[in-house]
Amino acid sequence: MELGAGLLSVFSVLILGALRAGVAQELQSPPNRIAIVGAGIGGSSAAYFLRQKFGKDVQIDVFEKGEVGGRLATLEIGGAEYEAGGSILHPLNLHMKTFVKELGLSVRMRSDGLGGIYNGEEFVFQESSWFIINFVKMLWYYGLNSLRMYTWVEDMLDKFARIYSYQNLDYSFSTVERLLHSLGGDDFTTRLNTSIEETMLNSGFSVKYINDIVYPAMGVDFGQGLKINGFVGTLTLAGTHSGLWSVEGGNKRVCSGLIRASDSKLISGAVTSVEEKSLPKHIGSGEHLYELSYETSAGPQADLYDIVVMATPLNKPVSNIRFLGFHPPIEIMSKVYHQTVATYVHGKINGSFFGCPQPCQLELSDIITNNPKLFFSSIGAVSPVKATTESEASQPTGLKVWKVFSPEPLTKDQLKLLFESYEAVNERKWLAYPEYSPPEKMPPVILHDRIYYVNSIELAASAMEMSAISAKNVALLAHHRWYGKDGQIDQQNLEERLKSEL
Repeated sequence: MELGAGLLSVFSVLILGALRAGVAQELQSPPNRIAIVGAGIGGSSAAYFLRQKFGKDVQIDVFEKGEVGGRLATLEIGGAEYEAGGSILHPLNLHMKTFVKELGLSVRMRSDGLGGIYNGEEFVFQESSWFIINFVKMLWYYGLNSLRMYTWVEDMLDKFARIYSYQNLDYSFSTVERLLHSLGGDDFTTRLNTSIEETMLNSGFSVKYINDIVYPAMGVDFGQGLKINGFVGTLTLAGTHSGLWSVEGGNKRVCSGLIRASDSKLISGAVTSVEEKSLPKHIGSGEHLYELSYETSAGPQADLYDIVVMATPLNKPVSNIRFLGFHPPIEIMSKVYHQTVATYVHGKINGSFFGCPQPCQLELSDIITNNPKLFFSSIGAVSPVKATTESEASQPTGLKVWKVFSPEPLTKDQLKLLFESYEAVNERKWLAYPEYSPPEKMPPVILHDRIYYVNSIELAASAMEMSAISAKNVALLAHHRWYGKDGQIDQQNLEERLKSEL
């Protein structure tokens, strides 16, 4: 009896060892095919990072129903191309800086013109070309609020920059909340659940400063007021700092460059559904695959994939992709995306509208407003995505291209109020970013076993660099979960651990 039990025990160990060896062998094989839905900055950077992690033998297909670049786009007016989507990058946007360098692209530094804050009747603040005058005026109007704001934002950016160290060491996170908490602890997650107004009041900023300076900044970047969450609001204030830049020729060039660099196949088609398919086990894949159905110019088609990365907002009406046969079901997120209207006008601004006496010498190139009742939120002079030649720049036309942000399309009467004259108008309406309303509930990053959602991070903050960070997190997460590297997922107190290791 004891001998039989001993043989049975040995036999069990051998079987278990064989099974483990089989699992190990399976996990050493990369996935056969990965699908990415969306060729904006999130999808294209996901393709790039997935190729880095899974190697050269994986087939990566990128689906795009429109133009490569998604919400990074350009439009033509006055004989030149201008940014019509995400336009400005911060000097601490390290992923975007790396992309530009590795793709051999060039950078254009943003030229700093003079700005003013208009309340509907007069300018409550106007910049001077002299720094010392601006400093004294800000000190006189707002006390030490501006100096405090700079250090307050810098403190948050320093903490947020930890993500690059974590990602360089291959750490990933299964939820947006865990990612943010690893960077800034309870402070970051608390900001998701309070408005920027409440966040700043709790930090000691004055009501006047918040209304005059912070409110207009929120309107320019997100077309929303002081009720947006404190996390995205603080990041927005970083856009008031110097050193801002863009990509020569248009920021969308990064997307097309990343898809080429990742050696991915670009499929021009609209994905209509994703369905789980249970199939006999394939070498290198699990017991189930995902079938993507999509429409192309050649008609409806479908293909099977091991991993699916959703890099497009899943909110209606932005997306109508259906998830079929999942238990529990994959719910489409109900968060509304905010409509922004950007109107590009090639013309001469009407200084008298802003109270400039005739003959008017309005030298401002950026005008923002703290009055929610006005029909526009900002108006600013913009530069082409390609540098103009010296002869073009010296043409004495007196005309500029201005970008006007407004909640609704501008009427002809409104255009006549803002401009003395104009030669061309080009309008773009788009659903640019979520309607922020804390407390925010983040959509899941893991929609199903091997389906990941890059745009989950947008409900914390929507920006090019945020999409790239989320794309790398998804690539790392997909890789670690495929190979069973749980020690690289959702590790907390990383900052202290890394310090002790160093």
